[in-house]
Amino acid sequence: MGEARDDPRVFLVEPEHRGLIPLDDFHIPTRLRRTVRRGGFEVRVDTAFTAVLDACAASAPGREDTWINDPIRRLYVELHGRGHAHAIEVWRDERLVGGLYGVTLGAAFFGESMFSRERDASKVALVHLVARLKRGGWRLLDTQFLTEHLSQFGAVETPQRTYLGMLAAARTLRPTGPALQEPMSGEDAVVYALQPTTQAS
Repeated sequence: MGEARDDPRVFLVEPEHRGLIPLDDFHIPTRLRRTVRRGGFEVRVDTAFTAVLDACAASAPGREDTWINDPIRRLYVELHGRGHAHAIEVWRDERLVGGLYGVTLGAAFFGESMFSRERDASKVALVHLVARLKRGGWRLLDTQFLTEHLSQFGAVETPQRTYLGMLAAARTLRPTGPALQEPMSGEDAVVYALQPTTQAS
């Protein structure tokens, strides 16, 4: 993480308790299920990675500064170029209105940041992310920290030692990479997000 947008330093954070969304216990609030199923948004993957990254780093009410500084931005762009970082994008009328991005390693996905310019846009991105992870055989969704926002989806805190064991197991697995990019309807996103996880090889 960076201390601030204009601070060139990068430091590592290793919390005592890690935020996770257990993929097999993912919860979608009832109203959000209807929103995702209606398909009022268009969801794309990796067509505007840097735009999502920059939107996550932009100032917003209650979040005037960011931990995404220039060195971190360059690293994520490089990881994306190597196929290790991905963005779930939410569009309406050709406008990017929400999304999230993260890094994948084996069958672990590390959610880094999300943003929303319209109601529920980032939540729709999260449902689509979980659906694609489960369809492709990912086993671990790391949210770094537990927040009130994420707890509504079933996020929990896990002791670091337990987390490291889960991560070690997930790193040895190979999910179906194209599952992230393949098109998915809102109806299918809800179905996949709520069904048991497919085991990666």
